Amino acid sequence: MKLFVYSLKNTLFQGEAESLTCETTNGQITVLDNHEPLITLLKDGLIKIVDKNKKMNYIQTLKGFLEIRTGNEVRCIIDQKEK
Repeated sequence: MKLFVYSLKNTLFQGEAESLTCETTNGQITVLDNHEPLITLLKDGLIKIVDKNKKMNYIQTLKGFLEIRTGNEVRCIIDQKEK
């Protein structure tokens, strides 16, 4: 799937991914290839991305949105703690 993860200031991940696991307001979700379309809120937690090379990527989030689109495309817009 094509995955894009954005913060208000940066692009945090852009590329092909095998899976995305994150905390939504309704519980944890894992998104795989060709998932049904969905829009949901994200809550404080850790986003886990497994890319096409099987490398694990982790992004801490305070809150945000997850959009799963037709065409095997996933977008996250998140808020992060200031460093």
